Amino acid sequence: MRPNTSPVALRQARQHLLDSGQCPSGLVDERLARSWSRSMAAGLLPTGRPQAIDHPSSGTLRQVLASNPELLAHSRPVMEYLFEQVRHSQSVVVLADRRGMLMHTLGDPHFVDKAERVALTSGASWHEAHRGTNAIGTALAEACAVEVHGGEHFLERNNFLTCAASPILSATGELLGILDISGDYRHGHAHTLGLVSTAARMIENRLLAATCKRNIRLHLHSAPEGIGSVAEGIVAVSADGWIVGANRVALAQLGLHAGDVGATLLERVLDVRTDDLLSHHKRRPQQPQALRTLQGALLFAQVQMDAAWVATPTRPAAAASAPTQDALAQLDTGDARWRAAADKARRVVGKPIAVLVQGESGVGKEVFARALHGSGPRRDAPFVAINCAAIPEHLIESELFGHVAGAFTGARKEGHLGRLREAHGGTLFLDEIGDMPLALQTRLLRVLQERSVTPVGASKAVPVDFALVCATHNQLMQAAEQGRFRQDLYYRINGLTVQLPALRERSDFVALLQRLLADLATEQGLGFEVQVAPDLLARLAAYPWPGNLRQLANVLRTACAMLAEGEDTLGWEHMPDDLVQALTAVPASPRSDAAVGAGVDGLPASLSLQQLSQAAIDQALQAARGNMSQAARQLGISRQTLYRKLKMPVA
Repeated sequence: MRPNTSPVALRQARQHLLDSGQCPSGLVDERLARSWSRSMAAGLLPTGRPQAIDHPSSGTLRQVLASNPELLAHSRPVMEYLFEQVRHSQSVVVLADRRGMLMHTLGDPHFVDKAERVALTSGASWHEAHRGTNAIGTALAEACAVEVHGGEHFLERNNFLTCAASPILSATGELLGILDISGDYRHGHAHTLGLVSTAARMIENRLLAATCKRNIRLHLHSAPEGIGSVAEGIVAVSADGWIVGANRVALAQLGLHAGDVGATLLERVLDVRTDDLLSHHKRRPQQPQALRTLQGALLFAQVQMDAAWVATPTRPAAAASAPTQDALAQLDTGDARWRAAADKARRVVGKPIAVLVQGESGVGKEVFARALHGSGPRRDAPFVAINCAAIPEHLIESELFGHVAGAFTGARKEGHLGRLREAHGGTLFLDEIGDMPLALQTRLLRVLQERSVTPVGASKAVPVDFALVCATHNQLMQAAEQGRFRQDLYYRINGLTVQLPALRERSDFVALLQRLLADLATEQGLGFEVQVAPDLLARLAAYPWPGNLRQLANVLRTACAMLAEGEDTLGWEHMPDDLVQALTAVPASPRSDAAVGAGVDGLPASLSLQQLSQAAIDQALQAARGNMSQAARQLGISRQTLYRKLKMPVA
């Protein structure tokens, strides 16, 4: 509620409430009207006295204090800091429990006497039912920060007060208490509510860290410099990846509600697995990593763990009890469209339903098919992949169906089993099936109908049993309508169609890139984690990637091979010249906003690699005001590498 309701409107609304029992709409704030109505319903009268005992027994207060040791312990230092900010404003800083009883106060000596006359002291209850509309009681009732000024108080005896209060919530969203600043209404300040709300969040963050010592804590902000500030989000994660605590900022960042805590896996809201977080933390504990939310927003994250988490004997058991991920889940890096395709395909695995995977060249259709095979009951049987566009047309029949000895000129003397029979018991993957010749389509249709294969030159059919997964970048329905693909075969292989998104359409680019780099580091035996300079990462994220994942993997493979001894960060100098020109010609997109540090925006595409690298360094040094360590962090390289590029001695 805002302290700007006119005295005339307050008097009119109060009189209408007394006369009719209802607060008129439009005269006062809706929350104030609701609070006044609750106060009337509790049997209070504006000119009356509170319905609470002003000074309860000391035993009651001791019991309340004993029930809230952590809230008190973490609130007192913040209250002392808060009181220093309002020391000379005739105010009192108040901490109340979840029922509105005041547990601890710090007051301006010039205001204490006034406060005590209305029982604004430890042990008194300021619940709405006892003292009518007031910031503490109304914040409890409305479950949000509120301000009550002068005549907005229900009891006229409290009209000399101006009060601002904010709830204090636990890591699971439970209301723990209320933090309040109350003072003389003539000295009220417009920023008091913001001040008390910020202080309440400081207490919440301290409580979260204290109560989640045996969990991984993930600190989040849209900028790496924001980590550690009161504006950061904090998420507590169990060893098996479940979100078990979060502050209000983190809930907003991840699009969650308090009820989602304890029922949501971290990898369902961020494009990262717990193991990957811990791996990065082990290698670079002080370096935030870039992550994407499910909605595509970019956040920087830093892991913090207490010794209690590392030492807990239950952690390995918890990890061991976590459900084993199937092969499809292991490929999931957070994109909603890819995950939807995987979820649909997973439902039919192990059933006699053919799967048709569609998508542009290079999106990972075969990788998806292999993971689907690995997620089903045939995972230990053969996975046979055939690229229908890569086999010469005169060999494709014998390659697929096999042949007996001497079946045709050039046939193997011992005959050939054929890829269809090799897939017996397992999965047959027909890539680019849209390029299969029509004559072969007829024979394949017969195999699928009869579940048997007749090798070239043979007179007897051989039974086969396999799961069928096909893939194509073509629109098979359109090809069938144009007579380029058999309609009956199309309906046979199209038991379930899933569409894989192109790389430019995916929201998990950063996670995909990090996974590819991890695989390449292992492949090339690098022995360290490869990073990407922020300005380059922004441009890579914005690039349309016509070759999709295949193109990105090839670029990164070559770039990793270009790393010099002592380097662990990919920069512009590691990229091929043609790609550098293409990247600098493409402006950074919204999905790359924070894959960022120094930028190269506005630079002409004709600059050389050395010039681009120098420009990025110059911009980083300028932004860091000459601070070499900060510039190196912004560029994503070590300080030693930065000195080497500048040809300067290491300080």
